[in-house]
Amino acid sequence: MSKIANVLAVLLTCTVLALAADVFRRFGLALYAEQYLAGLLALAMPLLFLHVPAKGGRGGRTGPVPWYDIVAAVASFAGSAYIAFRFPKLSEMVYVQPWDGLLVAAVVGVLLIEGLRRTAGMALVVVTLAFFVLALFGGHLPGDLAARSIPIDRLTYYTVWDSSAMLGVPMKIVTSVVVVFVFFGQVLLKSGGSAFFTDISMALMGHRRGGPAKIAIVGSSLFGTISGSAVSNVLTVGVVTIPLMRRSGYQAHIAGAIEATASTGGQLMPPVMGIAAFLMAEFLEVPYATVALAALIPAVLFYIALFIQVDLEAARHDIRPIDTERIPRLAQVLKNGWHFPIPFAVLVYALFWLNYEAATAGLVATVAALALALLFPFQGKRIGLRDLYVMLRDTAFSVLELFMIGAAAGIIIGTLNYSGLGFTLTVLLVHLAGGVLIALLVIAAIACIVLGMGMPTVGVYILLATLVAPSLVKMGIEPLAAHMFIMYYGCLSMITPPVAIGAFAAANLAQADPMRTGFAAMRLGWTVFVIPFLFVFSGTLLMQGSAAAILIDFAAAVIGVWLVSAAMAGYSVRRMGALDRLLYALAGLALLVPLEAFGAGRAVNIAGAALAAALFIWERARRRRIAT
Repeated sequence: MSKIANVLAVLLTCTVLALAADVFRRFGLALYAEQYLAGLLALAMPLLFLHVPAKGGRGGRTGPVPWYDIVAAVASFAGSAYIAFRFPKLSEMVYVQPWDGLLVAAVVGVLLIEGLRRTAGMALVVVTLAFFVLALFGGHLPGDLAARSIPIDRLTYYTVWDSSAMLGVPMKIVTSVVVVFVFFGQVLLKSGGSAFFTDISMALMGHRRGGPAKIAIVGSSLFGTISGSAVSNVLTVGVVTIPLMRRSGYQAHIAGAIEATASTGGQLMPPVMGIAAFLMAEFLEVPYATVALAALIPAVLFYIALFIQVDLEAARHDIRPIDTERIPRLAQVLKNGWHFPIPFAVLVYALFWLNYEAATAGLVATVAALALALLFPFQGKRIGLRDLYVMLRDTAFSVLELFMIGAAAGIIIGTLNYSGLGFTLTVLLVHLAGGVLIALLVIAAIACIVLGMGMPTVGVYILLATLVAPSLVKMGIEPLAAHMFIMYYGCLSMITPPVAIGAFAAANLAQADPMRTGFAAMRLGWTVFVIPFLFVFSGTLLMQGSAAAILIDFAAAVIGVWLVSAAMAGYSVRRMGALDRLLYALAGLALLVPLEAFGAGRAVNIAGAALAAALFIWERARRRRIAT
């Protein structure tokens, strides 16, 4: 069965790449988009049941395939293939529900939920089933929540056969964009990109105080921008960086928190960002380049804050650089892997200058990465056909979870739209906030963190984009700012206790207390709590506005980030007391406020700058007195 699973895996990846390159239409095979999606499910779902055991897990199956998984694989293939074959006719019969379409919908729906449980865990299963049940009894909900009650047979049929449900936007993004970029990451990493990123991080940061932590930040930002998963980033980069940090003197929970925070930020860092960013572009109906450009300043501020805190933590505890003999020479690292940055340059050029669609740009960058990997060996190893086979196979195995999440997210969106619950939930959130924008933002932030607990980033974003973002837009927030707000707070669930899967994964590697690691990660990632509120009130932090205003706000924000980070670390040029930390934090937060925010941004900035200048003068005078 493992050979069949490998064949299905390679076929799945190749089919998606062929779709992205529009191969089928070029050869005259013109089908509905939903038929292509159902055909891909006919490959993905059998592969899932053959590869992932009933107990779940990312490692894949190690023993023989039991009979019930073989039955599930055959049934899921037959059902998905039937949907692909009969979609043009049966998709129009939601109100009639012919027996064959209803039977297929029930079988595929049940198997989909089981596949979701095996790959994404119970949290998303419970959420999906909860919204399905709410749609069944929507007419019986109290007050403003009241919607329509949909009969179970019609709802079951609708969620599978309608183009706005299981085969809707999330599945289209997963199959048209996400798989391409996952394959892009596989090509880079399997050809030596992971070692190159680690080596160049060590060469750049190993000589500095707190070098291992800075290596973790640089390496995680580079790796995270193509992985799109905080947990996989932690498990890949953290295996190297966390032991380095522990040996250099960082406490176990601090080492885990640094890696978890840096890995979470990788999903927010252009040019690739996390997979959720592609979904955002589709939800907003804007080019992906628009989303990536808007995310640049907040992501840079996030990593500046993290870098400053790590540096100050090293100064506070006198953590030395790595031993010189263990640090690779930068010239040698660049000589060995000079070609790895080229695919990123190709990607940026295709997205921002050629204005290619995200899938097309990703495909072009992948071709460039593959050609370079074939032509130029890294550390004496040149990839061959066997390596290409492994890349294709592993890409399919790694996106099975995303296929299930995309299908489940489509079901959630479909049930909300069909029953009218999406509209009633928006109205309810606005009423809870009493029409006050800041109150709605606080409620939305809490809802984002709570709903995101224990869920992968893609599932978190889709859920929040459906439930929370419409209420923010209804209150007059720009759609791009609203969606960036929920994505940032959704990512915070990765490092926010009590269920912080990114921090807990790092704590496991560091052998530290998970809750202590999570709270330390929250402190290190403080910018993600603050900046989303700021770019809601002023677009300059999202690259919207005049160039002068953007530059002024960015410069002020960098200084503000340094001041608040010093307050968080309790150290600037010396250890600080409670009053010092409070004054630093006030000055920094005042400088973070954009010029056009709240109608008084300029006055707040001036006050912050004056307080920062006073603190600087006081520190210089204090040092002179001590020296004297």
